[in-house]
Amino acid sequence: MRLSTRNQLRGTVAEVDRGDVMTVVKVTLEGGQQVISSITKDAADDLNLQPGTSVTVLVKSTEVMLAVE
Repeated sequence: MRLSTRNQLRGTVAEVDRGDVMTVVKVTLEGGQQVISSITKDAADDLNLQPGTSVTVLVKSTEVMLAVE
């Protein structure tokens, strides 16, 4: 599969927290950082996401915000 998304990060699913509608998926990237994604429960079920699953995190955003105190 070829995608136009440039920000593609490989990792492994560390945790899956399924709710009634949404699922929170924690992914540990190859460098040890963690990314958290909220997706629909149906999408998580279709992808059969579970701890240990190898995934590619795709990041497509028009804004990146930073804040400091």
